[in-house]
Parts: sequence; structure tokens; C-alpha cells
Amino acid sequence: MSYQALYRVWRPQQFKDIAGQEAVTRTLRNALSHGNTSHAYLFSGPRGTGKTSAAKIFAKAMNCKNPKDGEPCNECNLCQSITQGKLGDVIEIDAASNNGVEEIRDIREKANYAPTEAEYKVYIIDEVHMLSMGAFNALLKTLEEPPMNVVFILATTEPHKIPLTIISRTQRFDFRRISAQDIIKRMTYILNEKNIEFDPDALMSIAKAAEGGMRDALSILDQVISFSDGAVTLDDTLRITGSVTQELMIDYISAALNHNTEKGLELLHQMMQEGKDANRLVGDVILFSRDILIYQKTKDENLLKMSKVDDRFNTLIAEAQPEKIYDIIEIMNQTQQEMRISTHAEVYLEVATVRLAQVKPEIATDSAPTTTRDTDESQELRTLKNRLNQMQKVIEQMQQNGVNNEATKTPKRKPARKNAGQTVFKVNRHQVFGILEHATRNDLAKLKDLWPDLINALSTSQKAIMNTSKPVAASPNGLVVTFDYDILCERAANDTILIDAVGDYLEKVIGHRADMATVPSNQWLEVRQAFIDQMKNDGQEETDNQEKEQAPKETEEVDAVVSEAVNLFGKENVTITD
Repeated sequence: MSYQALYRVWRPQQFKDIAGQEAVTRTLRNALSHGNTSHAYLFSGPRGTGKTSAAKIFAKAMNCKNPKDGEPCNECNLCQSITQGKLGDVIEIDAASNNGVEEIRDIREKANYAPTEAEYKVYIIDEVHMLSMGAFNALLKTLEEPPMNVVFILATTEPHKIPLTIISRTQRFDFRRISAQDIIKRMTYILNEKNIEFDPDALMSIAKAAEGGMRDALSILDQVISFSDGAVTLDDTLRITGSVTQELMIDYISAALNHNTEKGLELLHQMMQEGKDANRLVGDVILFSRDILIYQKTKDENLLKMSKVDDRFNTLIAEAQPEKIYDIIEIMNQTQQEMRISTHAEVYLEVATVRLAQVKPEIATDSAPTTTRDTDESQELRTLKNRLNQMQKVIEQMQQNGVNNEATKTPKRKPARKNAGQTVFKVNRHQVFGILEHATRNDLAKLKDLWPDLINALSTSQKAIMNTSKPVAASPNGLVVTFDYDILCERAANDTILIDAVGDYLEKVIGHRADMATVPSNQWLEVRQAFIDQMKNDGQEETDNQEKEQAPKETEEVDAVVSEAVNLFGKENVTITD
């Protein structure tokens, strides 16, 4: 007989053999024992968790001649025929390849015929979510009013794709992912029955790689047995699964915690050269970091998914700061998302390794230590908060030193702002004056009405900059905005993305873009007065120029009159007065 895969040979034949689904199997056994079976069931859950196996066992138990506590005997002719797939009254259908209306109509017509050998005719429809809408509608009436002695068992990995009208006519059982302990227990039983030596750590690695699927775990175990010539070892398992040893993972995390970029990159290249899968490596780092956080808080080894507790792990637990571990998880999660749309996974891993080693766990401030999160938005928020705190302390210190309100309004505040680590923002007066020259009250009123909505439409980091802003002037193609702090004013003026975002919003709401000019609040009155003075000076210069242009004309006119008078009356008879 040809070789059969482990998951086929060791498919569960009784409810008690199904690992990790005690709630489901107990309910089904009790229903069978008390004769409370339904006409339609829906088994949903991840792949390899026992849905189809439970359906076959249920079909056997319903038709078994010698059932015991809801379990089939697996010895009678009916049980053996169902196990071998030869009983005509138990029909398995793959909805992925039989998803049309005609196939379901054929089922509906044949369901009206009584079972030939067994007591119940059982239809097992696998991957039922693949049926077309027309097929679902054809099945709906049969589920609502099924023929006598006919049972439908629908199995799916995506129950959200099934119409609610179908789900409401079935008893739904949700199969959950199988825990690593249950998978290891089942693999241990199988290996003992086959007299195969194994390393318990290897089974743990297989269970983690299976991600809650028993079929996946047995397939990996089958590969490892073939690769290792009959023995299951950790090294062979890691080669098959592409996972990383705990020692390498500890070294990699330690390099990040100690800001050792060179060591981190060296370990990364070593793991990649050994053929480790990039996506699995990122997932392993995230899970290992998760285990560090969980074990730091609970000290419960049973909650660990990736790690085992030993001396090196305990040393790492003592050294690792939770804030830094949060950073590792966040950076790796971002890297995982970027790798999904790229073919250069190793490049993203190298960049992530450099970022992990460069991020510092804490930033000391005057108030309290604050963790730094290596994302643009959180970094900007923390920087702004720290600088605002520094400015507030400077103001309080000035008040304590006896600086009165009048002094705080004078330009003498500038040295104090510099001492606080700030620079005086230089206003682009040319831009501001150009806007003020065409500014209108109507444009400003429109802008003030929509300003709160504009701020809410911005991103988190942009909103942090614009929260203290206030529009003070507006023209059809420009606006002047004041800020309470110079640092925010400077950031807004230099942030082209923010300026574009404001322009895009205005174009969408009022129909045209407007360039934004920024002015610190404490400089606005001065800037506005300078514009007024300039407008007055320009007006006076224009008047003077007009007078200068008119003066020669008047002189010429006077000279012409004098010449005519001299010609008429003689020079001695003409007197000229101004």
C-alpha cells in the first residue's frame, strides 16, 4: 500500500480524538445521546481544526448500530463504510468546485429519496461559503423544510460570507485554534505509537509554526520525519519551518536593547543566510517580544507562545525595559506591513534592525522621563510637549524674578525665549503684506467658520501643530494665521505637507486654494502696523509724484502767459507776482 500522510492516517475517528474542541464535541455527544439532533449544522473555524473530521464522526454516530455516550463504535459495517467513504447515504461535496445552482438543485432532488442503508442521509458540504448566491437561494428552502431523515452539515473557514438566512436555519459551532499544548499532546501520542524518538523542543517549534492548525502541525511533522531519517530534532525542525532558535533571538533582542547596530545586522545576515523566512522572522520577533512583556508581568510560563524559560531568558527579562519592548513590537509590526507590498524583504529588515538599535528607551525632561516611540506622529507630539513645558517654566521664572506685565510685553522677552532653547521666528513680511493688500472681512469670516472643521480633518501630528492657530486675515488666494508659540509657527511654515493639506481642504470646501502665511501672535500687531505704515508711505509717495509731475506743467503755463503779456503791453509795463 502506498504511503499516506500523517494527517490522513491519524484523522480522528471519535469525538474524544479531536484536540482542543471540548466545548463542541461535548455538545454534539450530548445531543446524540439524548436524541436532540438538528436537521442542519454549521461548523466554522480556521483550517485544520477538525471541522470535516467532526462532521464525519457525527454522521457515523447518527447511523452507528452500537453507539456509546454519543460516540460511534467504529466496528460495525456502517461505521467502517463511512470511514472508508463508501456509504452512499453520507455524501461529501466540495462547494469550491460544485458551487452552481444546478448542483444544489440536484442535491435538493436527491434529498427527497429515503436513505438506502443507513438511518439518516447526511450531506457534508465543505467550504460552503464558495456557493453562488443562486445556489444559496436554492439550498434555502431545503434547509427551512428538510425531508425526513436528512441532515445537512455545512463547513466553512469564512462564515461571514454566508447569508444570514442560511446561518439562522442552522446550529452554529465555532471551532477555535488549537493550543500549542494540545497539538504537542497529539503529536507525542502519534510519535509514541510509531516508536519515533523526538525532542520536546522540536514539537514546541512545530506547534508554534502550525499556528493553531492540527493538520498543518502533522504535515510539518511528516516533513521533519522524512528529513531527519526517522528522528525529530530541534535543528531539523528549525530548518523545515524557517524559525529561529531562542539563543539567536535573545542575541538579536539584546543587540537592540544595547544599541549595538553592528551586532544586530550581523545576526540578521546570519539568519538570512541560513535560509530563514523573512516574514516568519518578523513574526517570531513580535511573538518573542510579546512573551517578554507577558512573563515580566505574570511569571506564568504557560502563557508563553514563543519562548521557554531558562537562565538567558531570565537575564533578558531583567534587563529589558517594557518601553523599549513596545518600540520593538511597533517597529516590527510596521516592517511587516511594508514587506507585504515589497519584494525586498531583507532591505526592510535591515532598516528595522538599524532603527531598533538607535531608538533610546527614555528621554529625560524637567518633569518626568518620557518614552520615545519611533513614529513620526508620537515623536513630534513629545517634542512639542517638552518644548512647551520648557517655555512655561521660563515664564514662571520670569514672574518670580519680578518681571511685570509691561516688561513681558516688550521685545525684552526675546532673550528669555532664546535661553529656553527657542529661536525668534522671522516673519515673511513680503508674503503677509501681499495677502493683506487684498484681504477682505468676508473672506476672513468664511475662514473662521470652517477653521475648526479644517483642523479636525488634519492628521494627528498636523493637528498638534495647528491646535493653537487662529486666522487673522484672508484674501481670495491667501490667509494669515497666528500661533501662540514661535516653534509651532516655524514648524507650520516649514511643513509643506501641512500647507498642502490646508490648501487641499480649502479647495474642496470653498472652491479655491489659498496660500498660508504664519505669524507668531506676539508679532502680529507689529506686522499689521508695519503694513499700515507702508500703505500710508506708498500713498504719500504717490501724491508727491503726482505734484512733481504737475509742477513743470504749471511753470510752463505761467511762462507762456508772461511772454504773451510782454508782447502785448511791453516789458516795462508788466509786473509779475506769485
